[in-house]
Amino acid sequence: MHRDLPPDLSEVPPPAAPRLKVRTVWISDLHLGTPGCQARRLLDFLRHVECDTLFLVGDIIDGWQLRRQWYWPQAHNDVVQKLLRMARKGTKVIFVPGNHDEFARRYVQHNFGGVDVVDDWIHETADGRKLWVIHGDLFDGVIQCARWLAHVGDWAYELTLRLNRHQNSLRARLGLPYWSLSRYLKLKVKRAVSYVGDFEQAVAREARKRGVQGVVCGHIHHAEMRDIDGILYANDGDWVESLTALVEHADGRLEIIDWARRDAELKALSVVPLALAA
Repeated sequence: MHRDLPPDLSEVPPPAAPRLKVRTVWISDLHLGTPGCQARRLLDFLRHVECDTLFLVGDIIDGWQLRRQWYWPQAHNDVVQKLLRMARKGTKVIFVPGNHDEFARRYVQHNFGGVDVVDDWIHETADGRKLWVIHGDLFDGVIQCARWLAHVGDWAYELTLRLNRHQNSLRARLGLPYWSLSRYLKLKVKRAVSYVGDFEQAVAREARKRGVQGVVCGHIHHAEMRDIDGILYANDGDWVESLTALVEHADGRLEIIDWARRDAELKALSVVPLALAA
């Protein structure tokens, strides 16, 4: 009796990533213009998301790095074009400059290609909460009080990312998932943990003074969403290490999207087990 042979797995198409339809998206710390920017993964995220409003919460273009050395591959240009295309097609795009793209603060209250440039923003969620949207560098004591030290730290951070890229190239060849050295250090080094905690407390205190229910920021490359003394603190992370975004669903619920994890899950689903294919 003839038995059907299992299909050629190489011909089985991977499952398409479902589109993410949400009310609002916040992304920050893209650092376009640096080798550490994960532009292709960011572009993949932007192609799979539909939203009414998109907030660019600072450090979108890394002016610090570009002044030291010009770096602008096609993938970075593709990200900019995609953002402008989203604005043209009806998405409200709001850009809150950060310290690395502080040059854009000269153009606050202007609109470029459908992108509004603002110092900060009060966003009202679908369930009526008011969220203050800022980049967050104004609450970083190093940047405000010792700018030279911030530039030294930025150089050291770039070095860490360079080491991280070589390490993850090896991990990829071994079939291991992406792992961030700098993110690990932030979570394990006592001084770094203290810095993150102090930053979060300072931002939440200022949000309370402004009479809002929460704050959305970036800057420290650490995605987090938690309550701080009755104030919702939400950090959307970055697209250098974390590959995260903050989204608001149609009912006002907020969620941190971990695109690296989602991407890994989709790749796992694309491998059809032989037992099922038989």
